[in-house]
Amino acid sequence: MEPFILASRSPRRKELLERLGLAFSVITADVDETVPEGQTPEDTVMEISARKAQAVFSGHPEAVVLAADTIVCHRGQILGKPEDIAQAVGMLRALSGRIHAVYTGGWILGPGVSEYFCEKTLVEFYPLSEEEIFAYVSSGEPFDKAGGYGIQGLGALLVKGIEGDFYNVMGLPIGRVSRILRGLKENRETR
Repeated sequence: MEPFILASRSPRRKELLERLGLAFSVITADVDETVPEGQTPEDTVMEISARKAQAVFSGHPEAVVLAADTIVCHRGQILGKPEDIAQAVGMLRALSGRIHAVYTGGWILGPGVSEYFCEKTLVEFYPLSEEEIFAYVSSGEPFDKAGGYGIQGLGALLVKGIEGDFYNVMGLPIGRVSRILRGLKENRETR
């Protein structure tokens, strides 16, 4: 198989791919992550992941590139990574005691390969006290995560339940990705 590239800086995506035992490189490109107003969450993650994949693939046309983007959506509003304490607190207050959706879109792009995916997981938070919110924010964990929390870390204490793929909330629905990659490999072996 061609060289495999993860087009993401996310340590969580890297960790999840490593669990598959794949040999891969991490190569990223700076792309514009703004999207037009009124786009669906699905279209948003698909468009951003396509930009990332195309940017990296253009410099490595012999490789298979996996790019992904994850967003948190609550009441029609996309919650990105909080930029400061006030934003992190505001996000957690908004999610407290409610259900929100996490979307991850991805694109696997390579020579003769073009596979998109989009996964949605519903996450319910416990009602959070101000003390819990400020304790979590002071841990520093919210600041590099969409929606201001990480389900794989201390953020797990905020989560009452999920419906869907747990790993999607971490940033990559690894079971689905594994099946796509296996299918690509099998198709090439039968040619």
